[in-house]
Amino acid sequence: MPDPDGFAAPARSAAHRAPVLRSGLAAAAAVALVHAATDAFVAFLPPLLPRIMDKLGLNIALAASLAALLSLATTLPQPVMGSVADRFGRRLLLVAGPATTVVTLSLIGLAPSFSALLVLLALGGLGSAAFHPSGASAAAAVGGGRSGLRVSIFSAGGSAGYAVAPIIAVALVGRVGLEGLWLAMIPGVLVVLLAGALIPAAPPDRPAAPPPAPREILALLRGPIAAIFGISIVFSFAQRVFLTLAPIIVAAAGGSEATGAFALSAYVVGETLGSLAGGYLGDRFDRRYLLLGLTLLAFPAHLGAMWFVTAGDVVAHAFAVSAGFLNMAIVPLIIVMAQEIVPHRTALGSGIVMGLAWAVGSLGVLGAGVLADAIGPRPAALLCMPAILAAALLALHPALDPYRRARHRGAGSSPAAP
Repeated sequence: MPDPDGFAAPARSAAHRAPVLRSGLAAAAAVALVHAATDAFVAFLPPLLPRIMDKLGLNIALAASLAALLSLATTLPQPVMGSVADRFGRRLLLVAGPATTVVTLSLIGLAPSFSALLVLLALGGLGSAAFHPSGASAAAAVGGGRSGLRVSIFSAGGSAGYAVAPIIAVALVGRVGLEGLWLAMIPGVLVVLLAGALIPAAPPDRPAAPPPAPREILALLRGPIAAIFGISIVFSFAQRVFLTLAPIIVAAAGGSEATGAFALSAYVVGETLGSLAGGYLGDRFDRRYLLLGLTLLAFPAHLGAMWFVTAGDVVAHAFAVSAGFLNMAIVPLIIVMAQEIVPHRTALGSGIVMGLAWAVGSLGVLGAGVLADAIGPRPAALLCMPAILAAALLALHPALDPYRRARHRGAGSSPAAP
């Protein structure tokens, strides 16, 4: 019998579970590869911000507004896109969304004005928003149990793409100029089309869920999702501040473009490792205590990453890797918890704690940019980081008690309704 997400039902014997798990991991890897391509092109903007600022004559606040717009475009539409996927199927969004992102964001070097750049970033972000809820839901649904592991693979794919993108962007632009960035479009589109063809298609007769009314989303945010929604906002804000201001801090101190790019890559390498570790640990240990521990460690790690970023040495990279690890390790935990809270609207749940929460967190980057113009980019970044501590209180929220332990589909239990 098909499951609510349209994928094969969980195997009912030990003999069947192993092949189902293997095929599920292979499908999750295909989704992760598309995720890598999508996030790689989204990640082209931060390391190139100092160069774009020079070309278009922008201050830090306007540069931060570019980063905020891209982040909002990639995140804010996600709950709606998740509902569309729940109702009509994921396959089209899993390919068309990333292809749009690859094409439009490879053209940012050709933008002749600030307004033209805004249009390209908005379109590229919208393509990313179309992909993410469907990708997370598909990764969790394929196969048998161990949904945390599959979501980790999905999450790690995006982090890996984000990690290599700054180095690729800086190297390519250093060779062919900002206007030659469009050349990255060719391999990007090929990866999306080839990997997208390997993602299982959902059957056409899945139950149709109506689009969420605003009151439905607000009702969810008054329940247990509210706590993980808040945690996601805080960590999104910390991540966006680092990714936006780190290259600007390096440039303001007279450092090279490569130093800023390596700082971003080190942070996102840490995020990739954190994505894998978070899902693995979340399948085995108390999620609330994991969230608390990750939050308490993330605060000093982010302070150190911002303080040492201009050095470009082993210490700077170690702090950046640690900060990225702790930031992204929470993502598989909160995605799976959200899907367990709303088991029949998994893409919508993913869209709320990823897209909507990340959009709210990204708005804070605008304030960080204004503050950076007033007092300098590094002092502004350091003043932003204590916000991470608010997530520690949310991790202890009693509403999360029913979801502190993993519930494995096909492993003798199923997600309970809230």
